[in-house]
Amino acid sequence: MNEPQLPALTGEQKRWAFGAAALFLLGVGFLGFSLSNGVMQVFAVGWVALMIFGFVGAGRVAKGDFAHPLFKSQVMLHVMALGLLVAVIIRAFK
Repeated sequence: MNEPQLPALTGEQKRWAFGAAALFLLGVGFLGFSLSNGVMQVFAVGWVALMIFGFVGAGRVAKGDFAHPLFKSQVMLHVMALGLLVAVIIRAFK
């Protein structure tokens, strides 16, 4: 079967893809935690849904380039959401 060979990813593309994957796994982990403990369920479900639609949409517009500015902005948006989550958790324990 002749499958087309895809070009190798650059180092920058690998770093942004790893960042997106790490944030997604963190979001899914928090979703599991929130559903099992009954805390912040709306945020957890919304965050994972936003990641799915955001990363898929950015990937389509960027034509699979993980170093595209739109994909990078999507990753940074979720880094800010993670920062807000950490701030809420810190505030809850004070």
